[in-house]
Amino acid sequence: MQTQLIIDNATRDARAGKTFERRNPLTDAVVTQGAAASVDDAIDAVESASKAFATWKNSGPSERRAVMLKAADILESRAGEFIETMMSEVGAAQLWAGFNVFLTTQLLREAAGLATQIQGETIPTDKPGTVSMTVRQAAGVVLSMAPWNGAGVLAARAIAYPIVCGNTVVFRASETSPRTHAIIAEIFHQAGLPAGVLNFLTSSPEDSDQVVEAIIAHPAVRRVNFTGSTPVGRIIAEKAARHLKPALLELGGKAPFVVLDDADIDGAVNAAVFGSFLFQGQICMSTERFVVDEKVADEFVSKFVARAKEIKSGDPLSDPETIVGPMVRAESGPRINALIDDAVAKGADVAVGGHADGAAMPATIIDHVRPDMTIYDQETFGPITTVVRVNGVEEAIQVANDTEYGLAASVFGGDAGRAFQVALQIDAGHVHVNGATVANDAQAPYGGMKASGYGRFDGRAVINEFTELKWITIEPSDQQYPF
Repeated sequence: MQTQLIIDNATRDARAGKTFERRNPLTDAVVTQGAAASVDDAIDAVESASKAFATWKNSGPSERRAVMLKAADILESRAGEFIETMMSEVGAAQLWAGFNVFLTTQLLREAAGLATQIQGETIPTDKPGTVSMTVRQAAGVVLSMAPWNGAGVLAARAIAYPIVCGNTVVFRASETSPRTHAIIAEIFHQAGLPAGVLNFLTSSPEDSDQVVEAIIAHPAVRRVNFTGSTPVGRIIAEKAARHLKPALLELGGKAPFVVLDDADIDGAVNAAVFGSFLFQGQICMSTERFVVDEKVADEFVSKFVARAKEIKSGDPLSDPETIVGPMVRAESGPRINALIDDAVAKGADVAVGGHADGAAMPATIIDHVRPDMTIYDQETFGPITTVVRVNGVEEAIQVANDTEYGLAASVFGGDAGRAFQVALQIDAGHVHVNGATVANDAQAPYGGMKASGYGRFDGRAVINEFTELKWITIEPSDQQYPF
């Protein structure tokens, strides 16, 4: 597969003709060859978006809505191509790739509904004869960056929400999923976006820093949104802050799953399996820490281990029944193996699974994890999860919050009122009582706390991220001033 840049709705190679490769983590075979944009290419994209903003900001809600709805229909018609591409580039099982199609179409149709929700309000004033109001207006050019792990839904939200708010977008795709992201961009263009409203860039890893810096520094760029790791998010935040550009950041996580002493253990295990091992645990809200009351820990772990043993691992391209496919990079294996070795050396038990072989790894559970182990708080981003045993509700809350992250969480308990009170005390952007940590609704605000970032995608809250709030008054011209 090959990808090109898309600027002014036209595909083209990078100016210098430079390319980069995405390779299969199991076989090292070339999957995709992408155009590697230079700083000059990036500036071309911003200038195109800036020119398009002059007219797109004045487009009506019906036009914006129509694009989103048509894009959803087109994606459904290209679902087979999208699923196959995502499976090839990032090792996704057919289940996860297909789920991305569903989530993306849901998001696009929800975004269409936001076109008429970009509203201001009238404000009471003591000034005689004066009308005081607020309006929300498009901000300008938006730099959007999305990762490879939710290649459909995360790219679509980074593009659709700014555009439906009247902005134009320069979308920098992940070098790990260039063709999958290109399909999303193509769908928006097929849906009727005018030239320049969405420009698509890919760059090589070694050029990414200077390309992103050049885009953020450009005066026309007024917003930045990034989904990815916390270390990279800090870099993006620093770059944006230097240029006084607001940023929306959705970053890493170490999602806790609290199992109280009155929990439905079978129900908790169902959610545990899904939340821990969907897409090899390479989702920012994957369940990485089970905080389990000692009274039910043995039963929970026993049943969880039994279910994990049934999960089929392998290569989803050769076996469609595979659930746990390869991790996105071969170097993930040695990194996770070091975490396992450290935990075992300090007293943890490998309840099921074991070491990775490069990118390949079975579903793995590490029991009896304690705070002195590196895996206790370090994001693993693989098909491995941990169990921390606690004594009572207060300790469960303390351990759940004993992390720098705050993206997703779950609480299982038979007493829904008590579980709800626990949910209120967990520092996370979304908490699910008797549900999995992996959850998404396009109509609900999504984002994190602490080192998991700030700002919110989805729902009406996203309008705040991509518009400027302006106060306007209409006053009598002949009013009297004090001097």
